[in-house]
Amino acid sequence: MAISLTDSAAARVRSHLQDRGHGEGLRLGVRKTGCSGFAYVIDYADEARADDQVFEDRGVKVFVDPDSLTLIDGTEVDFIKQGLNEAFKFRNPNVTGECGCGESFTVDPTA
Repeated sequence: MAISLTDSAAARVRSHLQDRGHGEGLRLGVRKTGCSGFAYVIDYADEARADDQVFEDRGVKVFVDPDSLTLIDGTEVDFIKQGLNEAFKFRNPNVTGECGCGESFTVDPTA
């Protein structure tokens, strides 16, 4: 089980944590929503929760709850800047479909 970060994503998280002046890393999860079933939830973690799985990549800690981890295990998190737009992007090997707007995804429940 693992979550990884690109250089760009790790740099963005480190920069934001430094600007905030506190925080332990990145919190990544999913919630049920949208036309395809699940959406990513991303935030900055100020502390680990009792049931968190903690990964470290490129000097950045990533905190994931166990329920989310089953859906996003193996995901690579990237940070993309295009013109004025910037966002975290996810390369999740478990995704079997995405909605047309790109806001939600599905996974094969038998996988």
